[in-house]
Amino acid sequence: MRQGRKYDKAFKEHNLPVADNIINQNFETSKPNEKWLSDITYIPTGEGWLYLAGVMDLYGRRLVGWAMDSRMKTELVSSALQQAIGRTGATEGLIVHSDRGVQYASKEYQKLLKKHGFLCSMSRKGNCYDNSPLESFWGKLKMEWLNDRSFKTRAEAKKAVFEYIELFYNRRRTHSSNGYVPPFRLA
Repeated sequence: MRQGRKYDKAFKEHNLPVADNIINQNFETSKPNEKWLSDITYIPTGEGWLYLAGVMDLYGRRLVGWAMDSRMKTELVSSALQQAIGRTGATEGLIVHSDRGVQYASKEYQKLLKKHGFLCSMSRKGNCYDNSPLESFWGKLKMEWLNDRSFKTRAEAKKAVFEYIELFYNRRRTHSSNGYVPPFRLA
């Protein structure tokens, strides 16, 4: 049986405030822009890691925002969130859930959430199930699209990620949670 690659996560301890877990594994929604999940994953390349931050709207499981970079800084998660806001026009009251990483707890990211009137929710320490729909997306990306590929450059990996998210996953890949309809059709 084939096993997936291991992707190490290096969490930095920080003393920044963390938010309560508002979502608490309740991934049900009745409309778009009610609950979003955000997370970061890693893709190996010949030039080093490519970090991918994503924002998923739980309504339809659509990836509404994403950003990639060679560094895992606050700007990465902020860029993904800003893309999601620009694409959806999300308004005040939206819950944005993430892990407790320093990027999400940073003053800059928290300021961005407050600016838009979004509510911050964070997972319990070390509990990947609190963000399981987005963790599942990362698994699909890696097993369905990236697993048998090696990338010499970050640019090659970025192209493959773009194709998966924008051309396949959001537009064509069906989901049982959506009644076997692609996410884009529910947007």
